[in-house]
Amino acid sequence: MLQINVPTRSSQDEPVVITGIGMITSVGRDRESSWQAIRSGTSGVRRLINEPEIPEQLQIGAVVNDVPGLPKQLKVIRLANIAADEAFQDASLDLKNVDGSRFGCAISGHMGDWRWLRQNHGYEPADSPGDVSNWDQWFPNSGCWNIAHRFGLNGPRICHSTACASGLIDIMSAVRSIRDNQCDLALAGSAEAIDPLFAAGFQRMRVLADAENPREACRPFDRSRTGFVMGEGAAMFVIERLSHATARGAHIYAEIAGGRMMADAHHVTGLDMESESLTRLIRDTLKRAKMEPSDIGYVNAHGTGTTQNDIMETRGIRRALGNHADEVCVSALKSMLGHLVNASGSVELALTTLALRDGFVPPTLNLTDPDPECDLDCIPLVGQDRPIQNALKLALAFGGHLVAVALRRWSDAESGVGEPLRRAA
Repeated sequence: MLQINVPTRSSQDEPVVITGIGMITSVGRDRESSWQAIRSGTSGVRRLINEPEIPEQLQIGAVVNDVPGLPKQLKVIRLANIAADEAFQDASLDLKNVDGSRFGCAISGHMGDWRWLRQNHGYEPADSPGDVSNWDQWFPNSGCWNIAHRFGLNGPRICHSTACASGLIDIMSAVRSIRDNQCDLALAGSAEAIDPLFAAGFQRMRVLADAENPREACRPFDRSRTGFVMGEGAAMFVIERLSHATARGAHIYAEIAGGRMMADAHHVTGLDMESESLTRLIRDTLKRAKMEPSDIGYVNAHGTGTTQNDIMETRGIRRALGNHADEVCVSALKSMLGHLVNASGSVELALTTLALRDGFVPPTLNLTDPDPECDLDCIPLVGQDRPIQNALKLALAFGGHLVAVALRRWSDAESGVGEPLRRAA
């Protein structure tokens, strides 16, 4: 095996960078088609009719159809594999030339394969398309195991199940593994397919939105918002220490400049409307990233479209950024993609990375009547060209999991691996 000559790996301060991105969503089958759809304000939300893998009670959603993969394989695992394939290809990685023992894998948990329970209790005919439950898909870490085994990733294997903070937490855990010298690079991300149990739970909680026109259902920061829409998709990143990336001549998108995780010890689903924990989280993340509030050009909000979330998030951003909050751009991509739950953090972080690459801030769809209590520049309806250099991604999950990740656009001319801002044709 050809060994890459990597400089000393002892420094915990060495930058960790993104060198590959793979993505599949309801608006695109890969990274660039998804990004172009988001740039143009395209919604993947639609009314669901005759969807075999979606519960009948779920009227609208943002789903991914015709997902290839192995027979009987869970849809969420198929989505994860598609995103992983693209991430490896994008990173120009020849796995034969990489030490697998130094290659980590951090992929979020998911609902396991419980089809046999439905059959045994009479909810699904025994001769239905899902009549065989694969035992190795029962566990919530099945996607992580499947991909790590397939690609021979024998470094740290990490899998969190922390609701809609899962994707960001696993990415930050992969960064920590690199900084702790457990590995040189890692595949990190998450995937989500709509699960009947999740759908039923959200319906009982009355947090799902509906509208005569499905594309108008999810309305983050709008006065008439009523909740979120469930969605599907996946995003995977190849991340690596800078010395490893430059030694192999990798293209670099951005540096993961800093991140923090905190808890909102308030309520399992309710939020602290004073936003004390979120304010501290943002401030600590900026300190770790060695950034000032004025350095942030874009905040990709959690932005669920629920009354509590949008107000609490606005307050936290405003208090943490101070006067600069009036200058920063904020948008909520769940207005187009739906809420991808476990995959929301990774998919939205991927789109934030592409926003940095292209100098373009994507819009918040359906924002026609802004709530006075959500008084940030939330980029209504149409995206904007902005040469942003630094961005912040937030995730606020049920269970009180709060995560923030700061990205710095890579444009180091000396390394020769950065690139100028791209413009769409």
